[in-house]
Amino acid sequence: MALLGDRNHTVVTEFLLLGLTDDPVLQVTLFIIILCIYLVTLSANLCTILLIRVYPQLHHPMYFFLSHLASTDIGMSSSVTPNMLVNFLAERNTISYLGCIIQLDSAAFFGTLECYLLAVMAYDRFVAICNPLLYSTKLSTHVCVQLLIGAYVGSFLNASSCSLSYSYFVFCGPNTVNHFFCDFPPLVELSCSDVSVPTNITSFSTGTAALITVLIIAVSYIYILITILKMSSTEGRQKAFSTCTSHLTTVTLYYGTTTFIYVMPKSTYSTEQNKVVSVFYTVVIPILNPFIYSLRNNEIKEALKRQLGKKIFS
Repeated sequence: MALLGDRNHTVVTEFLLLGLTDDPVLQVTLFIIILCIYLVTLSANLCTILLIRVYPQLHHPMYFFLSHLASTDIGMSSSVTPNMLVNFLAERNTISYLGCIIQLDSAAFFGTLECYLLAVMAYDRFVAICNPLLYSTKLSTHVCVQLLIGAYVGSFLNASSCSLSYSYFVFCGPNTVNHFFCDFPPLVELSCSDVSVPTNITSFSTGTAALITVLIIAVSYIYILITILKMSSTEGRQKAFSTCTSHLTTVTLYYGTTTFIYVMPKSTYSTEQNKVVSVFYTVVIPILNPFIYSLRNNEIKEALKRQLGKKIFS
């Protein structure tokens, strides 16, 4: 800590992260498990991106968005996991003031981007099932790029609101963050300044992003459900529904965990539960997404088999 002006107190220049546990044996165990998860996350998502890029049959809007979702999962996991792994083995789990804001902004950006991409992918399924004849027109390359730009800009604005709020916080001590990364709620608790205005700004920004994406997903699937119910063929219904199951699974997992953390009243869960759920959406979900889409998608499985076959017999 450093002296703050002429005042009789100090200002925080670094934070101490309590992490997931203080048990040395459990720390080593978690280090090995999370390291393995992180390496598989990087490998699986990079494999998904490369497969979509090199295999011509996957050059469709759905896979175009999926490749960006895979990139987002890499970014989300990388914004938190490497620092957490280092802290498992370090004597003092410290992070600088600047490092904290970078971690906070990265998590906010990629977390919001995941929401927007899931909404865009819901719209993609809506057009494919409800307006199949207009699919190539409504989701042309130009439209896809515009949708992505909108997703990235919206995510940047939400991350910027976190930066703006963080810059207004004054930390006088203590500097102990009861979490394994610099998340917004625990930092609010440490601030010794009036946080009502900055927290309202961030809440409005995050709430707007959540509301927009949830509405897009909900409306898209309402129309999809109506269209499927109107189909006379059972086989057609099953085929239409199967194209949505991977996306619905991802949406349920992601929104379920983030809702638990950021929407549910604090009285309904403990700090330790909060940490466990945070691990799930920052570490576990990024490794699940590529497998959810790969195992449920015949085109991706076929592309993977062909690429593996080329490597083996070349």
